[in-house]
Formats: sequence, structure tokens, C-alpha cells
Amino acid sequence: MTASIKTTWVSLVLVSAFVVGCATIQAQTPRSKRSTTNAQTTQQDAAFDQTVKLADEARNAGRLDQAIELYTNAVHLRPKWPDGWWYLGAIFYEKDQYAQARDAFVNLVELEPNRGPVWGMLGLCEFQAGNYERAVTALQRGRSIGFDGNQELESVVRYHTAMLYIKFEQFEIGYEILREFLKVGNSGPKIIELFGLTILRMPVLSKDIPTEKSEEVFLAGQAGASMAARRTDEARKAFENLLTRYPNDPNVHYSFGVFQLAQDADAALKEWQRALELKPDHQPAMVQMAFEYLKRDQYNDALPLAERAVQLQPNMYPARNVLGRVLLELGQIDRAIKELEEGVRIAPSSPEMHFALARAYTRAGRKQDADRERDTFKKLQEKYSQERDAAQTGIAPTNTPKPNPD
Repeated sequence: MTASIKTTWVSLVLVSAFVVGCATIQAQTPRSKRSTTNAQTTQQDAAFDQTVKLADEARNAGRLDQAIELYTNAVHLRPKWPDGWWYLGAIFYEKDQYAQARDAFVNLVELEPNRGPVWGMLGLCEFQAGNYERAVTALQRGRSIGFDGNQELESVVRYHTAMLYIKFEQFEIGYEILREFLKVGNSGPKIIELFGLTILRMPVLSKDIPTEKSEEVFLAGQAGASMAARRTDEARKAFENLLTRYPNDPNVHYSFGVFQLAQDADAALKEWQRALELKPDHQPAMVQMAFEYLKRDQYNDALPLAERAVQLQPNMYPARNVLGRVLLELGQIDRAIKELEEGVRIAPSSPEMHFALARAYTRAGRKQDADRERDTFKKLQEKYSQERDAAQTGIAPTNTPKPNPD
């Protein structure tokens, strides 16, 4: 995160009351001015009230070290006070003390497990500490719950979530998350940069982009952002410029093929073939070609590509999907079921995998198994439809938070 971004939103966090606790603190932690109707406050309550008053004064005056000491004393007196943990975490984060910030937010998620801002902050702490798998889990948990209107935090979480999926080579997921920025009119240089990483399929964080690749990443980002925004003419020009400058990058050809698929499938196949010529083990190109040949009923052309794709990346479920479907069309039902079952094991939340497996079970005469997979497919489809509608309207779904993407 750049210093300017961090300063802006952390300041907002510190100045405003904790959105989670501000509604509950009134009832949970009465201060002396709200306890006049009580016959007598306990000595501990009085000590707590005074400590919080001094901590708030120190925080508002920017005396953050003093505020940390006082808030720490306050949560020792009252460990279930959510505002205290929130302010401790936010102040530690602003001071780049990420381990201490993480510990504060861990305490807070135990108290407030259904609050998106808390999970978002925890994820950002894990990111800064280099715990990337834990970070993306927490960030996605926060995204699934929502951020109570805190657009600044939502934007920062979205950015880091996209970057982590890119690092984990989940480029398509990262790309879809980046599209959310375009929907709110954000296409700044940092967003373009991440789009470039998805187009070039570079599994790195933005800070780790090699200097010699920065220009290519930026040009690729322009193409990717235009494609995501469905500005077809701009995207085509950007891709053609990218190809002119970097004709020997297989991922440029691969992504240009993905762009062309809806308009000219034959041209897309040529680009994927060129990617394979430049990089014979380009697994995504194999998968795309196999799907296109499957669509064209060219099963014998699709089969070796799908088999090789599975060999190269056995845990990539799209390869299992296309291989299983090709085998099914070739009448190799047992092999098809084996591949599709493995695909479901790898990606249990993929509707497409359950649908394909239901078809295979039907062909095998296994009605009960087919019905089970079809029911799972329908449930997942309904769930994703609700989440898609929620994303379009900006309203968080009311059902249980979704699991992480595959």
C-alpha cells in the first residue's frame, strides 16, 4: 500500500468511532457521565472510564504511544471492550507494528466475528506481515460480509485481495475482482498495473515487478482494463500495440486470444497456438484450446491437449473439467467420471464441476449420484446468483458468508 493511501484511510479509521463498536459501546461499557442513574459505580468501572477518557484524548491529540499504553490498560480492565481492540489495532497498523496490530484484531474477531471491517483489517495486517494465505482468507471473509459503508477500507481490501490472487496464480479471480474498481470509476495507475499482471500472468506483488518489465506491465494493463470495461475497440488497439512491442511473450498471445474468443474463435485458436509455439508447456493455452475443440465436437483434437494440461497442473480443476467432458463424449465413461470426481474434490464450490459430473453419472446410469450432483449444482448456482446481484447493487447478501474461491 502506498503511504498516501494508508495515511488517508487509517486517519479515517482513527478519527471516526469504530463502526462495529460505536452502537454497542453505549450499552456495553457505560462511562461515568452515563452512569449517573446508578446508585454507585464500582472502583473498576471508574478506573476504566478514566483510562478510556485519557486514551481518547491522547489518540485525538496524536499522542499515539501514550494512547497505546492507555488503551492496553483499558482492555486489560475490560477484555471484551471492542472499541479498545479496534483502536489498538488501527494505531499499531499506522505505526507499522503489524504483529501487534494483528494480535489486536485477532482478539476483536473473536468478539465480533460477523463484522467485515474487522476481518478486513486483520487481513491487511497479515498481508503486511507476509502471511499471504492467512491474509487472503481474512480479506475475502471481510468482503463477503461487507464494510458497513466504509468505502475507503473496502477499496484497500479489494486492491490487496486482487493482488494476492494474482500472486497465487489465480489470475482469472484477480481479474474479476479488479473489474469491481471499474464499476466505481477507479482506473488509476495502481489498478492498471494489477490488470497488467493478470494479462501477463505474472504471479508477483506490485512491489516485486522487475524494472525491466514495468513498461510491458503498464501496456498490458491498459489492454486488460479496456477488455474488462468492454471497450472493444480500445482493447484491440491496446493488444495490437502490446503485440507489436512484445511479439515473443506467450502470455500476450494467450490473453489476446482470450479477448478475441467471443469475436473470432479461429483467430483466438491461432493466438493460443502461437503461445504454445513460444512456450510448449503453456497450460492455460492448452485448456482454452481443448474447450474450443470440445465446443466444435473435435474431441480427438481436444483430448491430447486436455490430457497434457492435467499432467502439467493436476490441481487445476478447469483442466479436469475439460478432460472429463471430452472423455465422456468419446464414450470413456469410467475415465470421465474419475477425472470429474477429482475436479469436484479440488473445487467443491464450482457449479460447473458438479454439473459435468452429474452428466457423467447420468450416462453411467447412476441416477442417485446424478441427482445429488445436480442438486448441489443448483444450490451453488443460486448462491452465486445472489452474490452477483449483491455485488451489482452494493448490498451484502444476508445469508452465511461465502467460502474462499477455489
